[in-house]
Amino acid sequence: MKAKPSTDAEEQLFLDVDPRHEDVLLPLHTSISLFLMSYCDCKAFSVFLVLPEGTENCSYNQGLLPSNVDVTILCRRDLPLIVQGCRLPAIVEASGSFCRAGLAVVLRHIIQKTCLAKPDRKDVSELLGFKNTCLKACAEVSQWTRLCELSIPLAVENFLKEPSTVIPPEVLQLEKKLGEPVRVHNDDKIRRKKLQQQKATKENSPTESVGKAGDDRHVQMAVSDGQLSNPASLELGAALSKLTIGGTPTRTTREPSHIRKTKATDLPPLEHVFAEGLYFTLTDVVLLPCLHQFLVSLHKLSEEIVTKLPLITGWYKRVQQVPGIRAAAGMCSIHFLNFPDRSSHQEPQPAPPNAETGDLETPDSAFIGGPRPTMTKLKNHGIEAQFSNHPHPSWTIDWESLPAAASPAEGKMSSDRALRKQQQLNNLLSVVTHMAKPGDTVVDFCSGGGHVGIVLAHMLPLCQVILIENKEESLVRAKERSEELGLCNIWFIQANLDYFIGNFNIGVALHACGVATDMVIDHCIKARAAFVICPCCYGFIQNTVKTTFPRSHRFQEVLSYKEHMILCRFADQTDAQLPVERRKIGKQCMGLVDLDRAWAAAQVAYKVEVVSMEPESCSPKNNLIVGSPIC
Repeated sequence: MKAKPSTDAEEQLFLDVDPRHEDVLLPLHTSISLFLMSYCDCKAFSVFLVLPEGTENCSYNQGLLPSNVDVTILCRRDLPLIVQGCRLPAIVEASGSFCRAGLAVVLRHIIQKTCLAKPDRKDVSELLGFKNTCLKACAEVSQWTRLCELSIPLAVENFLKEPSTVIPPEVLQLEKKLGEPVRVHNDDKIRRKKLQQQKATKENSPTESVGKAGDDRHVQMAVSDGQLSNPASLELGAALSKLTIGGTPTRTTREPSHIRKTKATDLPPLEHVFAEGLYFTLTDVVLLPCLHQFLVSLHKLSEEIVTKLPLITGWYKRVQQVPGIRAAAGMCSIHFLNFPDRSSHQEPQPAPPNAETGDLETPDSAFIGGPRPTMTKLKNHGIEAQFSNHPHPSWTIDWESLPAAASPAEGKMSSDRALRKQQQLNNLLSVVTHMAKPGDTVVDFCSGGGHVGIVLAHMLPLCQVILIENKEESLVRAKERSEELGLCNIWFIQANLDYFIGNFNIGVALHACGVATDMVIDHCIKARAAFVICPCCYGFIQNTVKTTFPRSHRFQEVLSYKEHMILCRFADQTDAQLPVERRKIGKQCMGLVDLDRAWAAAQVAYKVEVVSMEPESCSPKNNLIVGSPIC
């Protein structure tokens, strides 16, 4: 066992492992990461299996580890400091200042590193899907990413601990998803091909039933020398065209005129071959180890219950035939089940309406009337927007004395926009710099390109500054700027907020979009940290799995969810080109939404104020929510 991670130039991958229970399978996030590395044959990382806190026994069942991946056992106390503040899996660059945390972020990086080392592995690059967006949206705002990255692995792990004949609602949600029509780029052309195929089949076999939903879902595939052949549906044919490394595209011919003239609404829908539609993607790689272990456990309990998941078992059989999957599975000790073919289609069971992964309540898109009835209702209950005096209205950064790389004026912004950005930074930093003490840790949430965090790190050299951002491109740009400045008190974490678990003293966010503001406030409250947040995009606010509106007890007693959403929608009407009266109403709606947030924090022993930025013209979204815990 190595006492500490090596200092070699390669990046380091840290994965959870728990050897305290004999013969227990690896945590699913670890199994998924190792399975992808086996499939990609990725050698770009030093791999460390991290023991839980307080575990001294370093022995482990090596039979559970991939045969083509070398690993080192490590105690959690020996993790790099930046990793100690993150949930695993996590990857740290050789510099030690840039960390990628969370399953989707780590898996996407493994794919990117493989493609750099092996540009001929087109099958690996295509795992990222259309426009490289597969599982890119963060789990806090994307129900699909949350289902695949968090909900299904957690549900399966709980099921494995206490097997039952009750199918988890998260698995039923996926079964339902696999039964929905598929939408893919340029699907009109494929749907016309499908219509042509159906008509040709009907003409050749008029007595046979054609086009039933179950026909394409239960596709039979002939396998020869590990390669797929003779697809039984056009969807499968389209899917297979991308699976063979270096394969040549299928020759296409123009459809007959009666097919070309068919209305789009009359075309047959496409059906799932893989999890996201026609093409094998990273989502399938994530789901395979999870659903394999689930199906093995469920199959042991009752073979009959497995028949209630016809779409998942059909997907399970198709994924096995993807070139390279069986080899990777063998390296990871995954031994596939063989399910009997079933001719009859069974409808998937609907997920319970209160399932976490079910459809969340969404606001009505059309509101009747303006915000005045809602504002009047609040006023009748003694609730009006409240703005405190700015604590440091005339404070400003000496931008002329700052290094060029620290100023937003050095970027690609126009001079007017750069000036407004400087004014926004003046407001946030005037509060943070007066709050911060030597030795404090300041976290810049939703940091983007680092406009806030980089200036903070420069102005507070005795504080540690952490930038957290889900978009890799933005964070890489921020890192390059910090290196140009020679900053040594700054870290970068590419992750969703849920994957950051470190201690900190102050949280800051400039224009945190929609519900991101509420997630940042909740994160700060959990850490008992102060916060300085400028909200944005009120119109994107909606209920999520973790956050519901209104936030505070007082607002909940007066307003319904729909009424609160009216305030949110009109809070976005503050742009300078709008009529003055409408902007005033928008500002009042902004103040009410943020007052609700402030009162929610006050319920858990925080002192919170809502302040207008100086000058208000620096941004249409010019509110600051400033909070500090009451000792």
